[in-house]
Amino acid sequence: MPKLTVEGVGAFEVPVGKRLVLALTDEAGVDQLHACGGNAACTTCRVAFVSGEPDQMTEAEKNVLAAKGVTGVRLSCQLACDADMTVRCVSRFAGSGRKNAGSRPADEITPPPVWVPKG
Repeated sequence: MPKLTVEGVGAFEVPVGKRLVLALTDEAGVDQLHACGGNAACTTCRVAFVSGEPDQMTEAEKNVLAAKGVTGVRLSCQLACDADMTVRCVSRFAGSGRKNAGSRPADEITPPPVWVPKG
């Protein structure tokens, strides 16, 4: 099982292939935002990688980050925990002013992923 380390929170074993956004909320207990429900539409589920960043991303992630002009972060809703990784949570519910973190994302990456090289 991959190890997910969250800065300032701890290290957790995560089922292989689990969406990072769900691992952050379920295993790590982080109040991670995911306002669009994990559909690569809003960028509220941003994380910064300390180590173990995957070298591929979904086309949906690449497009929404480019459209919003966001760099240096990844969307946790578009990543699967396939290897050890260390992240810093950038978008958390606490202090966001939102009424909730968003509806729970599906177990599978949505929209269906088309994998492209990162960058």
